[in-house]
Amino acid sequence: MKFSCEKYLLQAAVTTVSRCTASKSPIPALEGILIQAGQSVKLTGYDLKKGIYTTIPADVAEPGSIILGAKIFGEIVRSLPDDIVTITAGDGLNTRITCGAADFSIMGTDSGEYPELPSVDRENAVSVSQGVMSKMIRQTIFAVSTNESRPVYTGALLEIKSGDITMVAVDGFRLALRRESLSSQETEECSFIVPGTALSDVEKLCGDEEEPLEITVGAKHISFSFGETVLVTRRLEGEFLNYRKSIPSDFSIIVEADRNELLKAVSRVSLIIDEKTKHPLRLILGDNVIKIFCTTGVGRGEDQCPVDGQGGELEIGFNNAYLMDALRAAPADKIRLCFNNAASPCVVVPTDGTETFSYMILPVRLKAGV
Repeated sequence: MKFSCEKYLLQAAVTTVSRCTASKSPIPALEGILIQAGQSVKLTGYDLKKGIYTTIPADVAEPGSIILGAKIFGEIVRSLPDDIVTITAGDGLNTRITCGAADFSIMGTDSGEYPELPSVDRENAVSVSQGVMSKMIRQTIFAVSTNESRPVYTGALLEIKSGDITMVAVDGFRLALRRESLSSQETEECSFIVPGTALSDVEKLCGDEEEPLEITVGAKHISFSFGETVLVTRRLEGEFLNYRKSIPSDFSIIVEADRNELLKAVSRVSLIIDEKTKHPLRLILGDNVIKIFCTTGVGRGEDQCPVDGQGGELEIGFNNAYLMDALRAAPADKIRLCFNNAASPCVVVPTDGTETFSYMILPVRLKAGV
């Protein structure tokens, strides 16, 4: 195998596929990057759960393939000068990498040891702009569970229905929902659960806001295609929470707030919270104001935020991090906070009545006088 290509193209491809190489695996080949030279050069990273492959233009003198250790190969490529890189792999698997005056030789692995990426048997497909997908992931992924005892919640539900795409994440303490309209109304209805780790990679791979992202849904796997780059991941199996029944629709208390002002007030009072004991924030909803308190071993913090609406002096507690995550993620300057009582969740929705987002946070039991 022998080919030459621009250093910046090779470096970008190596960085991309390295997201899916295994850091430590019983299959040593998975700790490397599969390089296949034909009409172009294809690079692949795979950890048995998800894989990424991408192709780059190159001048291929001799077709062939080799596996190179992701860590050492990546470090070498990053260190090279901005010039044409030539990679030559001989029969003995010794691989030479040259660029300008830089010259490296490293041992590779036979490409026959690399497991084949799963193919996606197309059942459904949908196209969405990369900008929209990136925002939807960023504004929900914080609520994806990290508890492996319930694997289905370590991913997010994607639902295609009535010309909309909806993403829902839940971890047992909060729920995050984002909904956007699809440009094409001809997509078949479907729903599937994508692992949170794969969605994190998808967000990082999203580039130009207007460029399309093609999502292909198979029986066991899903692929996300960004032009020459494709990420393939397994689907998570299991019964996901019925979010429509879980989010309350009727409320006795509704107030409207400036999202940034409320976030600032919550953040200020949170400075007093000791991360070891994780004391809850105490919110008191008055007439056109939310008062925020917290008393910990460090001291006491207090602030308030003006709102529109009557709170009936409802006193309710929240985990400060969960509340701040929802406030940071909500894609609106003005938000509506909906309550029933101190034991029922708070639901954050848009003030314009649309259903583009919904964040639900379960309250924390407050101790009297604290």
